[in-house]
Amino acid sequence: MPSIAQYHRVSTDEQTLDRQRSATATYAQDTLGADLGELVRYEDKSTGTDTDRSGYLEMMDDVDNDELDVVVAKSVSRLARSIRDLDRTVERIVEENNTELHIIDEGFQIKPGDDDPFQKAMLRLLGVFAELEADMAQQRAKEGLAVRQKEEDYRHGPAPLGFEKDNGHLVEAPHYDEVVAVLHDVATGDLSKRKPAERLDTTRTTIRASINDRPELYNLA
Repeated sequence: MPSIAQYHRVSTDEQTLDRQRSATATYAQDTLGADLGELVRYEDKSTGTDTDRSGYLEMMDDVDNDELDVVVAKSVSRLARSIRDLDRTVERIVEENNTELHIIDEGFQIKPGDDDPFQKAMLRLLGVFAELEADMAQQRAKEGLAVRQKEEDYRHGPAPLGFEKDNGHLVEAPHYDEVVAVLHDVATGDLSKRKPAERLDTTRTTIRASINDRPELYNLA
């Protein structure tokens, strides 16, 4: 029986983590004939955009040590957040260590020795789009903040969720990335408003207003 890794990454809560666990476990069982009790699980909870993650690093060490035969991830965006990271991850898993990489949502089954130029091109294209989407979201947030800075309520009223004031100007608070991740999961229906409100020490009304009235501040527009 091959040693099969499940890799999951989420930014906020167990609910979305459970969805990834279910997806990779079902795939491993149905497609690879795996015994669910023998799957090796690696997980990260992070809002970062790089691959400096403990679960990821542990998995890659095991790949390097020939302890894994197959890596399964739910989507390209769970495995890497930039085209550079994606290229390096695929190269290290498949080409350097002869390990299979299966990415469920996009339908990729990348195996050692495969030389499918179409699959390689599509994988790179998806990586480019994922990176472009992240860059555009950051730019929209910056533009939205610049517009809001000019409004009277923002100059004299309380700072929005995830922000603080510095000499009358709005700046991102230290927990801004966490706020963005939580609001994104609420907006996409992955979380209710109650748990995020408790986590961010705010109210459900504030959560709702942040999503509905100020989406450009949180990469939701």
